[in-house]
Formats: sequence, C-alpha cells, structure tokens
Amino acid sequence: MIEQIIPILIAIVLIAIAWKVLKGIVKTVALVVILAAVAVWVFGGGLAA
Repeated sequence: MIEQIIPILIAIVLIAIAWKVLKGIVKTVALVVILAAVAVWVFGGGLAA
C-alpha cells in the first residue's frame, strides 16, 4: 500500500512545481506526462506484482 502512496505524493509535488513554473501548452503536456507516469507506476506495478 505504501508503495502506491509515495508516487502519488511525488506527483503532487511535481504538479505543484509545474503549475507554478510552466505556462501554456508546455504546462499541459507536463501535467499529462506526470499523471500518466504515476498511473502506470501505481496501477501497472500493481498488476505485475
């Protein structure tokens, strides 16, 4: 369970940084990439185990 919480917390921090620093389409792409990576990590890793 804790293995799934850590990437989510990391994603929240990365999203907050991206939200403050980036602008426009770059922000949108960065947010999508962060969320997709965390989804694969949390759900993909859970299915493989």
